[in-house]
Amino acid sequence: MMYSIGIDSGSSTTKGILFDGKDIIKKSIIPTGPNPRKAINEIYKELNSNTEVYTVTTGYGRKLLEQADKKVTEITCHSKGADFLKEDISAVIDIGGQDSKVILLDEDRNVSDFLMNDKCAAGTGRFVEIIMRILQQDLEHIDEFVANVTPTKISSMCTVFAESEVISLLAQDVDARSIALGVLESICNRTVNFANRLPIQGKVFFSGGLAQYSCIKNLLQEKLGLKVYTHKLSQYCGAIGAALIGYNEIKNK
Repeated sequence: MMYSIGIDSGSSTTKGILFDGKDIIKKSIIPTGPNPRKAINEIYKELNSNTEVYTVTTGYGRKLLEQADKKVTEITCHSKGADFLKEDISAVIDIGGQDSKVILLDEDRNVSDFLMNDKCAAGTGRFVEIIMRILQQDLEHIDEFVANVTPTKISSMCTVFAESEVISLLAQDVDARSIALGVLESICNRTVNFANRLPIQGKVFFSGGLAQYSCIKNLLQEKLGLKVYTHKLSQYCGAIGAALIGYNEIKNK
């Protein structure tokens, strides 16, 4: 039996999927760390069980795996992965470790337009990690941490200035939970302003590491004014898309 492997080599994490044409057989995620080549090879070795596989890579480090049969942009892979996880979507919003993407899909679920912001760290997963570290809180528990609080307005959206602003707010004894929610709100405002540069409508799929947190998904939905969907495998969206493309290559051959 033939399998495909999809690997998304991102700036923060490297994700991998083993796919049999119908189901996800195995998944893996590790920090990319300072050596993305090492990380992508580690994922490949874990997923390749010496069977016949077709491997597709995507993300920042997609050119770093010598065994890859095909290298595909993350825009294409995220659109394919999102469509696999949620049918009938019209757009994808991805907030990654160091960039954010907005992708529009046509009626055939192909990419019709997209925007990518990789010039500024503000509004990314890395930005949230930095702020939560200042607040001495674990990002994994952010839903519980910001529950039932009123957000504090964060005026700076440059990472450096926002850090200074958060430290200043803490010095004024402002509730850390309110600061955290204020940061998330500012990120969602920035993301929605970015997304609205395209004619976004219909059902929106939210992918990337931050998509696993309900508070961020709910804020995004509220400010976008559209139904936003996530999935427990949202963080694997790019890797899933890569694996789907790989399996289609197998069928075509």
